[in-house]
Amino acid sequence: MNNMKDLPLLLLDNSSMISVLNEGTFRCHNLTLDEATQILEAHEEANVLRCFSNQDIETVIYDYLGVTKRDFEYKKIRNMRVGQDALVFKLYITKSESQPVIEADDGVQAKKIQNVYVYCQYLSRIS
Repeated sequence: MNNMKDLPLLLLDNSSMISVLNEGTFRCHNLTLDEATQILEAHEEANVLRCFSNQDIETVIYDYLGVTKRDFEYKKIRNMRVGQDALVFKLYITKSESQPVIEADDGVQAKKIQNVYVYCQYLSRIS
């Protein structure tokens, strides 16, 4: 895990991960949600770049993982640098096998149509 200001930790989602893999050799491994939370909270706000604009991912990070809300700078990254690390938050969506209909407080009906899952990976550029 790097803490150097010149190699900030990158926060990536499904599509931004693909765009940073242009060149180099990478190591990637799956993380538990607790490990992802600990890594993110170990970094100062100024040493983290958010490389996605997906509000659903931010909801996962703050509301479901319980990470303290911070305003990470947004930057589109095309290439990771050697020695740079990233946390990747990947959404995995499946069709709902059961499709219950619920009634909201205001009387409107809503139907469950999909299940949304998230998993995390740690990505490092090693050369």
